[in-house]
Amino acid sequence: MKTKIIIGSVILLIVITVGFTLLRKGGGVKQLPVTAQAVIGNIATTVTATGTVEPIKTIAVGTQVSGTISKIFVDYNSIVKKGQILAELDKTVLNSQLASATTDLDNAKTQMDYQASTYNREKALFAKKAVSATDMETATYNYETAKLNYQKASYAQKVAQTNLNYATIYSPIDGIVLSRAVDAGQTVAASFSTPTLFTITNDLSRMNVLANVDEADIGQVQEGQNVSFTVDAYPNDVFEGKVIQVRLEPTTTSNVVTYTVVIQAPNPQLKLKPGLTANVTIYVVQRNHVLLIPNKALNFHPSGQPLQRTNDSLQVVWVERGKTMQPVHVKTGVTDDINTEIKQGLSVGDEVVTNVKTIGVSASKSSGGEDSSPFMPKRPDDGRKSHSK
Repeated sequence: MKTKIIIGSVILLIVITVGFTLLRKGGGVKQLPVTAQAVIGNIATTVTATGTVEPIKTIAVGTQVSGTISKIFVDYNSIVKKGQILAELDKTVLNSQLASATTDLDNAKTQMDYQASTYNREKALFAKKAVSATDMETATYNYETAKLNYQKASYAQKVAQTNLNYATIYSPIDGIVLSRAVDAGQTVAASFSTPTLFTITNDLSRMNVLANVDEADIGQVQEGQNVSFTVDAYPNDVFEGKVIQVRLEPTTTSNVVTYTVVIQAPNPQLKLKPGLTANVTIYVVQRNHVLLIPNKALNFHPSGQPLQRTNDSLQVVWVERGKTMQPVHVKTGVTDDINTEIKQGLSVGDEVVTNVKTIGVSASKSSGGEDSSPFMPKRPDDGRKSHSK
């Protein structure tokens, strides 16, 4: 069956080629193929998505103690260094708590020293059998209790000192202050959660774009692929980046499933700002310096119907050579909305046919019009002259 189809296709190709040659030589009608050259160029298949520009790393700086903000030393967009003071809470209560804890520690130390002296004395007398075992047990108990009380007071003093230290808010990294959530005089409560006072990013010279890619396209996206994107703030600028992560966690919104793709992009001029909406194009397949022809050439068939393919990877295009139009089997590669890569069958400069124009006096009489196929049979009266009596 396949052999018959192939033979039939070959015969049809010969007939069409000969027919086209004869028609080109016709008197009143000319068949002019519309052609385009096979050229070297770049082609890519892409996936589009929208996303949000975000800093690579942000840190929320908060406070672990409650109190009133007494001083703020930075503002929005302030450049800060690691260890730099950002703000201070009022320390009156915290200083009092530390002083009280220190006093309790000193008292516990005095009591422990006294009980240690008593214990040592009772122990020496007990060795000489000058005191009873009950007295020795009492001295031991009092001494051990005093040591435990001293340890407890020591821990309490450390907590008070730590809370006082927390009243001074330091920057944990070198960076830029993105947001400031408090003002001087404002009370913050850290009873149940740590309130955020500042948001700091470490570097705005590189940014991330978190793109939401549809589930139908996510299978084509991989780490390392090139990306271009635009933002509304700079509509004439095209920014470049690379896919650095394809997250597995799905997001469902109105029954639409998307996946987050993280794209990293350089931002040397600091044009990209956190929160901008990005229109993203991910180049899932790229071919550079390959042979290209227009897609219309692959869709053109003089007979009006596509020829039977002999191989899934092969297609037929028509090439103008001299005064004839000949079919050529080509092996195709990557395609987009305009062009297709040709891997085999054509050379640079080959004129591939994308359409055929019928021109001349008979064109207006043709039922097919300007774009009618030159391989359709003529009407019986074509070419006859009319004689009036």
